[in-house]
Amino acid sequence: MKLYDMLRFSLQTVASYRTRSLLIVLAMAIGVAAVVVLTALGEGARQYVVRQFTSIGTNLIVVLPGRAETSGGFPGAALGETPRDLTLEDARALGHLPQVRRYAPLNVGVAELAASARLREVTVLGSTADVLPIRHMDLAQGSFLSREKGMERSAQIVLGAKLAREFFPQGSAVGQRVRLGDRRFLVSGVLEPQGESMGFNSDEIVIIPIDYAQALFNTSSLFRILVETKSRGDLASAKDAISEIMKQRHDGEEDVTVITQDAVLATFDRILQALTLGVAGIAAISLAVAGILVMNVMLVAVSQRTSEIGLLKAIGAPSADVHHLFLAEALWLSLAGGVAGFLLGQLGSLLIRLAYPQLPAWPPLWASIGGVAVAFLTGVLASLLPAARAARLDPVQALSRK
Repeated sequence: MKLYDMLRFSLQTVASYRTRSLLIVLAMAIGVAAVVVLTALGEGARQYVVRQFTSIGTNLIVVLPGRAETSGGFPGAALGETPRDLTLEDARALGHLPQVRRYAPLNVGVAELAASARLREVTVLGSTADVLPIRHMDLAQGSFLSREKGMERSAQIVLGAKLAREFFPQGSAVGQRVRLGDRRFLVSGVLEPQGESMGFNSDEIVIIPIDYAQALFNTSSLFRILVETKSRGDLASAKDAISEIMKQRHDGEEDVTVITQDAVLATFDRILQALTLGVAGIAAISLAVAGILVMNVMLVAVSQRTSEIGLLKAIGAPSADVHHLFLAEALWLSLAGGVAGFLLGQLGSLLIRLAYPQLPAWPPLWASIGGVAVAFLTGVLASLLPAARAARLDPVQALSRK
């Protein structure tokens, strides 16, 4: 039998058993769509994390108190010791390194903000003017914290965009007086709306000078120090220099953790890539289930079509042609299921992107091609046993069955 005739005859057979064929195609499509959608979610999460890290700069180094060990904590904690605090003097010392462009000491806490007969609890960020370019934040109104000395000039506060709208809905917040905790501040600026980045919503924070933050929270230590290098090429040398300076300042103790943004990003990237592969593997199990369905249905089809098989053999069709006919039917079913699953998966990914615009849930090319290929291969392999059984049928016995 010629290839064209075989493909046409097998396609007509598939079309004649509509319900059976539809169920097989549906099973294949669901498996492929699951692979496409789940890998799109995994890849979207990875791209989201990469974008969030990139949005806060690519030359960033973070200095934290305490030494990160493989045990997951500070080694002296079991003896009742605590890691040495980071101080403003530590931050200023890092600012003198030749690789450093700017630095920003940070204190973070919570306090009550009051103004215009309104009161609410807000996240307070204590820092210097350099935190704005380091965190890639912009001002919508006013100016940032003044670098000039003097109590009146220093008692300034910058409001997040949402807080400015809530407390001063009728006009500009710049120049207004607010109370934070037990202290009064003059609003010097309002941040540009930015939304949430790395779990930190800049629209709902206030920023005050670092000295005032330490007085407000009654502490002399820092939460962490952000350091921006002059170029990406300076990251490695700057990290080593920071570690050495902190060791010298802390009496030879290595009691701080210095991490680069690249290192954190690479870790997240590896984790999310493994997660994407993992969910793709889980979704691929449904393709194996679909393959078993193909085998079961086609085995039943062999028993139902014994007369047809016997007639083909009686008129001279060799066993190889019968075998190839069943393989061709599986080919059509698998191909239809793979294509339908691909389209269904793309639709599902589109719906996710529409529902969550911040998540770039684009399915990777390897998942789309791999899902269709695995569906095709699974269907063909699952049809080998039924095809072989059909090819072995004796024509006389097959025709004698009713």
